[in-house]
Amino acid sequence: MTSRRSPRTWLLAALALAVVGVVALVVATTGQQSPPQPAAGAGDDGATSSSSSGTAQPAPPAPAEPSAPAGEAGGTAGAAPVAAPVSVSVAAIGVTSELMDLGLNDDGTVEVPPLERDDRAGWYSPGPAPGAVGPAVLLGHVDSAEYGPGVFYDLGALEPGDEVEVTREDGTVAVFAVDRVERHPKDEFPTIEVYGNTDGPELRLITCGGAFDSGAGSYEDNVIAFASLVGTRPA
Repeated sequence: MTSRRSPRTWLLAALALAVVGVVALVVATTGQQSPPQPAAGAGDDGATSSSSSGTAQPAPPAPAEPSAPAGEAGGTAGAAPVAAPVSVSVAAIGVTSELMDLGLNDDGTVEVPPLERDDRAGWYSPGPAPGAVGPAVLLGHVDSAEYGPGVFYDLGALEPGDEVEVTREDGTVAVFAVDRVERHPKDEFPTIEVYGNTDGPELRLITCGGAFDSGAGSYEDNVIAFASLVGTRPA
């Protein structure tokens, strides 16, 4: 026997479909989702960085002086040479990406990778290479209206102890363990914490986070993962 749905059942079903339709419309219109967000951290000195319309740019300010000259190996003077990085892998959030070299924009902000369907992360090459003494810096997009989630979309979900592996030109892999993940307003970017000298090899991974400003077309904060070298192995 065929059962008939009551008018109330059909009404509830229609309302549910309407809600789904509204959510789909919002996502399709804005292109923005909700990446994981770490707790907000205390701000430090920094400068507001520019962003492109309709995109979510990391674009943190550059250091007044690089903590260590990159040179050919990205290491400090007198230290053993460290090969440049070619790729990064973060198993905890399913990230595997080739790395491009990034420098400075004309306005003094750090370059970010171009927005492409095949989204990649980049290495701030004026600074130390991953595994050299000092803070190596990797940057990647969180998402974009055109292509959806970016390479560092889940960066805010990292937890202390999660490992980041950076493969280098000489075939070695520098393994880092996450110390902490923080979120800072872009106009309070912690420049010293990110770029300042360190006693050992460290790593910073940077993307955007916080609330999305639809007027500016960018997120209001930066998400930063801080990590320390725990070992090196063959690729």
